[in-house]
Amino acid sequence: MTSIDLHEIERRAVDSPSPWARKHVEQYLSTGGREVDHPMEERLILLYVTGRRSGDIRRVPLVRFEDGDDLLIVASKGGAPEDPEWFNNLVADPTVWVRFRDDFFPARAEVLDGEERGPIWERITSIAPGFADYEARSERTIPVVRLHKVDREN
Repeated sequence: MTSIDLHEIERRAVDSPSPWARKHVEQYLSTGGREVDHPMEERLILLYVTGRRSGDIRRVPLVRFEDGDDLLIVASKGGAPEDPEWFNNLVADPTVWVRFRDDFFPARAEVLDGEERGPIWERITSIAPGFADYEARSERTIPVVRLHKVDREN
């Protein structure tokens, strides 16, 4: 899984065309994730996924929640009617990389099903009620993804 060096992942990363996301990535990288102009800056990570059509490494800032040794992320896209591209990319290839402050590691993404998603969604929305607002104004069920940290030796 980690035959590509993590420095190579960072070097190849392409940021979102969204000015908002690009600004957060730039702030994250320049401050080690410690000073980002985001309402949940203490929860931000950078997620790196492989583009399903381009093969490019895509980098996106996301809010994370802890669940034991795993991280949870939400594919909200602000309540838009469609899933975000990064989510479609990780469904196509669940091998991802995560930067959380000074730690940068490979992970395996798993989309949670209804049974597992329910209690986790309740916990996430109790911490960050905005996600419940996004889902309320969307006709889709907003996906929740578990990120399993992968041993770098595997």
